Amino acid sequence: MTQNVYFYLIVAALTLYAIRALPMTLIRKDIKSPFLRSFLYYVPYVTLAVMTFPAILHATGSPYSAWAGFIAALGIAYVDGNLFRVAIGACAMVYVAELFL
Repeated sequence: MTQNVYFYLIVAALTLYAIRALPMTLIRKDIKSPFLRSFLYYVPYVTLAVMTFPAILHATGSPYSAWAGFIAALGIAYVDGNLFRVAIGACAMVYVAELFL
């Protein structure tokens, strides 16, 4: 059992090292392509969204209250953009939705 864990840790470490080290060693020049530059610019944001969105839908007792909080957060973020207000508004909407469901 412990041999499998060590094997998995070594594979994970080598994969992470390859992902971080290979671009530094293989790409020496600046990236000139506007498409590739914009693609690489948005990768962290998309990755964060992909990891966060499923957690949003499963964080509450009901998917309806989760969707209500998500839609409230989108609306508040679009109008205001303040992260604290978005979080408070989404939590308040989930609370209200859970009261009525």
